[in-house]
Amino acid sequence: MRRTARILGVALLALVLLAGCDGTPSVSAPHESNVKVDTPAYRVLKTSAGIQDCPAAQTTDGGLPDTSVPCLGGGRRVDLSTLKGPLVLNFWYGACGPCQKEMPALAAFFKKYGDRVPVLGVDSTDTQPGYALEQAKKFGVTYPLVADPGGDLQGTHLRVRGYPTFFFLSADGTLSKPVAGGLHSVDEVRALVKQQLGIAL
Repeated sequence: MRRTARILGVALLALVLLAGCDGTPSVSAPHESNVKVDTPAYRVLKTSAGIQDCPAAQTTDGGLPDTSVPCLGGGRRVDLSTLKGPLVLNFWYGACGPCQKEMPALAAFFKKYGDRVPVLGVDSTDTQPGYALEQAKKFGVTYPLVADPGGDLQGTHLRVRGYPTFFFLSADGTLSKPVAGGLHSVDEVRALVKQQLGIAL
C-alpha cells in the first residue's frame, strides 16, 4: 500500500513539474525588450568613455529597416531608415570575446577614418548594457552605439547568425549581406571597407 501511494505521489509530482514546463514564460521573468539602456549611471559611463552621440536623421529614403532603436547610454533614438551611407554597422555584445578583441581595431579605424566612413555599433541581444558600455570604454570605442536588447532587428534584413557581424551601407543605399567579423587591425578593417563599399582609404 505504501509503495502504491509513493508511486502515485511521484507520478503526481511529475505531472505538476511537466505542467510548469510548457514553454510559457513566467509572469515574473523579465523580458529582454524591457532592459533599460538609458540610466543616469550609464550616461556618466558613456560620457567618460567619450562615446559620440547617436546620429540624427540624414535622409528620408535609406537602405536600412524602418525600425527605431535606442541609443546605448542615453541620447536620441535612431530610426535606422533615416541613415545614409557610406556606413559600417558592427553587431556585437558585451560578453562576446571575439567582439572585445575586434574593438580596438574598429575604434582606431573610426578615429582615423570616421569622418569619411562612419561606424555605428549595435549592442545586440544584450541584457547587460552597463557591462557593454564598460567594455566599450575599456577598448577605446568612441563611435556611436545603439542597443537592441530584445533582438528586434533579427526580424528584419539585419539578421545576425553570429558575433561580431558587419553590414555595409553604400552611398546609394545598397545594403551588403552579413559579413563575419573578428578583425584584428585597422588594415583589415580598411580592406573590408574597400571590398564591400569600394572606398580606398
